[in-house]
Amino acid sequence: MQHTIQDSFSLRGIGLHSGEDVTVTVRPAPASSAPQSHGIIFRRTDITDRDNQIIARWDNVKSTTLCTRIVNEAGVEVQTIEHLMAALRGCCVDNVLVDINGPELPILDGSSQYYVEEIENVGIKAQGTPRRVLKILKEVAIDIDGKTASLKPFAGSEFSCEIDYDHPLIGRQKYTTTLINGNFAHDIASTRSFCLLKDVEQMQKIGLIKGGSLDNAVVIEDDKVLNPGGLRFENEMVRHKILDAIGDLYLAGGQIIGSYESYKGGHGINNALLRALFADDTAYQWVEENQEHTEKAAKQSVEA
Repeated sequence: MQHTIQDSFSLRGIGLHSGEDVTVTVRPAPASSAPQSHGIIFRRTDITDRDNQIIARWDNVKSTTLCTRIVNEAGVEVQTIEHLMAALRGCCVDNVLVDINGPELPILDGSSQYYVEEIENVGIKAQGTPRRVLKILKEVAIDIDGKTASLKPFAGSEFSCEIDYDHPLIGRQKYTTTLINGNFAHDIASTRSFCLLKDVEQMQKIGLIKGGSLDNAVVIEDDKVLNPGGLRFENEMVRHKILDAIGDLYLAGGQIIGSYESYKGGHGINNALLRALFADDTAYQWVEENQEHTEKAAKQSVEA
């Protein structure tokens, strides 16, 4: 069955790239009879002169530079949505209305942890309408300048990422997880965005990460992690790549039943993969998920 949250919750903070103080409020929403009749919709409450609602969907993605940005036909946009999207997918939430009073979601601590905690606090509820999931029927793969991503048939929702940095504290890392039994909350949700200190100045020159700090990202110098608490996992970087992928791929319009794999992946290649998938009608099928499995998975996601 489809699920929404039991009650609304709000979080306040600064946008990573804009540096603006914003408040996001996530509200319950009705069930949908098709993948996008509701689902996840963002609403810019600071805009009232035109359509201020943006459907969280792959074909509304207009930019993927260090975050995922969606835009509606009226030119209204919201960016850095991937951490909330990952939390909603990880907690099996299908339908919400997300109010935001600015152009970018708050970065919080750079992870999905606060969103997951709030979802757990308010709880989720079944809506009595079958959930439609996106079943991968055959492999779809892309390669962009040596960066690769693919989706293959699989019985569950599997995510596998590999990163390869010419840096002694990162190097080559690979991690694979299958979303089951609420494991997103304790294996993935707390992992943070990361960057190399040498890249910070360049990003700031092009108008990005105005709100970045050690409070909301892992920053790595030549031979050390600058954050006082260090890493939350030894392989926190590659786990965060999986977090981003989970959020980006939830823009398919529903849960994907298949295996995702990437090498040196990111927001851009994730969106390109969805576009390649939906360009091939023989590669996927929307199907109703088994009711018993759905309710058990959603209950375990919140209680874990």
